[in-house]
Amino acid sequence: MDKITKIQRSANMSKIRSKGTSPEMFIRRELHKRSLRYRVNYSKIKGTPDLYFTKTHTAVFINGCFWHRHENCNYTTTPNSNAEFWENKFSNNIQRDELIKVSLKTSKIRILIIWECTIKKMMKNTDFCDEMLNDIIQFIKNTDFNYLEI
Repeated sequence: MDKITKIQRSANMSKIRSKGTSPEMFIRRELHKRSLRYRVNYSKIKGTPDLYFTKTHTAVFINGCFWHRHENCNYTTTPNSNAEFWENKFSNNIQRDELIKVSLKTSKIRILIIWECTIKKMMKNTDFCDEMLNDIIQFIKNTDFNYLEI
């Protein structure tokens, strides 16, 4: 049973953005500080990646753990009310993500997925942040690998 009314829940959910989220803005600022330039929400690429690096053909998706069902993550909770709706919603999200990955790999576009929980940890711990940013930059610049999830 939900602790708040349907109207309150609807109001809360309507405030959740898909673009310009704080994790996305954090990554954008950090990469920009390090002189990396990218396109934002590049609609010419399947799945409209949050960031796209045209020189290295790298699509970056900043995934929310709740919406994209990050395995074994504390942020991947499931609402108790309207369970059937949520199961369908999450299932569709996972299927769509997989189709996008296949399409991008077929188009020889490299994929980097950065999870919300990783970014939140980066925001709290500067040493971890530097380590993750080095991994991210290494992946973007080094075209030996085609897929990375952090």
